[in-house]
Amino acid sequence: MQPIMTAAELDAFLKAEFPQADGYSVVSVGPGAATMQLLAEERHLRPGGTVSGPSLFSLADIAAYIAILAHIGPVALAVTTNLTINFLRKPEPGPLLGRGTILKLGKRLAVVEVAIQNEGDGVTVAHAVATYSIPPH
Repeated sequence: MQPIMTAAELDAFLKAEFPQADGYSVVSVGPGAATMQLLAEERHLRPGGTVSGPSLFSLADIAAYIAILAHIGPVALAVTTNLTINFLRKPEPGPLLGRGTILKLGKRLAVVEVAIQNEGDGVTVAHAVATYSIPPH
């Protein structure tokens, strides 16, 4: 399955439609996949200096959303219906990557697996599976 939107188009869409997603950017798109980056800084940290769970959850959710939009086009009203996340290791502040891989892309539902990794060492710090509802065309 080939993407129909580029990383630059997706990044522009995200900035226009979701300005609250400041700090998140589209790194790449490919067949059945997309990668997002979060520059985790002070506002994303919890006590103890680790990246907060809500920040990781947001990265997983946005990475899944962008992976889907890369393949169906700019459908702003595609929505999360379920997202399960497992926190595996303590993520350090700095750049994190959310690598979304589409497991299923149907007419009404899409399922995406997301691995969140420290950009520097590639260690997976969280794993998520998201289901999205796609509105009728």
